[in-house]
Amino acid sequence: MQVHEEIFGMWNNQEVPVITLTNSKDVSIKAIPYGAHLIEWSVPDKDGDFDNITLGLDDLEEYTEVRPYYGATVGRVAGRINSGMFTLDGVEYKLEKNLNGHHLHGGLEGLDTKLWDYKVTQSEEEASIIFSYEDRDGENGYPGTLSVEVTYTLTEQNEWKIAYRATTDAPTLFNPTNHVYFNLHGDATRTIMDHSLYVNADQFVELGEGTIPSGNVLPVDETPFDFREAAPVQQTIDSNHPQTQLVSGLDHPFVLNQDDKGPDAIILDQESGRTIKMWTDQPVVVIYTHNGPQAGVTIDGNEVGAYAGITLETQGYPDAINIPNFGNIILRPGEEFRSETIYQFHLNEAI
Repeated sequence: MQVHEEIFGMWNNQEVPVITLTNSKDVSIKAIPYGAHLIEWSVPDKDGDFDNITLGLDDLEEYTEVRPYYGATVGRVAGRINSGMFTLDGVEYKLEKNLNGHHLHGGLEGLDTKLWDYKVTQSEEEASIIFSYEDRDGENGYPGTLSVEVTYTLTEQNEWKIAYRATTDAPTLFNPTNHVYFNLHGDATRTIMDHSLYVNADQFVELGEGTIPSGNVLPVDETPFDFREAAPVQQTIDSNHPQTQLVSGLDHPFVLNQDDKGPDAIILDQESGRTIKMWTDQPVVVIYTHNGPQAGVTIDGNEVGAYAGITLETQGYPDAINIPNFGNIILRPGEEFRSETIYQFHLNEAI
């Protein structure tokens, strides 16, 4: 395994490096400590040509000024919190309302806007970037000082592993994710509508007004949300189902079966031969199909249009603190949050 570091840009008069991990197959990931963003995952296609299969930007200012969440570590709480409010141990907390009257992705200055500390480890079989950050009590309205560590590992098996750890000195909420967008064409000017998608999920979470979870969990049977057999992503984007019409595609939590029958989700591009398989210990994956253009950023000189990428955001249920039976995202002193998600690249492998 090889490790390389160079300067990516400047932020608040501090140098921000980009760290590259490369395995013996020349597969590599690049990440920056600003927001613990993954900015590139370079893999070959069936002809041996290497491309970045994630949406990543060349300019640090685009991450800091526009904040598209591409490859970002998101938290303290991923997704939306209804009306930016929750009650914990009888105390009502009011968070920043940074999207249409709701709290999104940790607030205006969530974890994706922080400059994390980092260190690098390596061996013959894998190399890791260990990011760490202390989110102080009251940041974005959350109680408790949160000590969080996120580790990105590249292995000789072409895996990108994300491991989360966190502790707190007072009861708080923690439900992180990585907001990576995949485009297996390696070309952001081409959409992901022709990608095949498999999700081992019998149910999905219904969205209500403001794309806040309604609290209802619906069966995927006989809906465009049924990906238990691989199907083109376009089946949902072109659907007239009320839930897809609501957001012009997918922006939905899928409830994973977690039945040990293989990967929890798979994305495949037949043309390039590239496949990503995903495993997680989290109960939900939010699949978002980049349902509109992203103003203010470019990739290789081109504006980023609708359906340029697809996310597999592993996490606990969104807005779980406000919806009964949506699980527990409370972290308390003396507890340690731990979670792992694995994405693995394959070539010329059918679903």
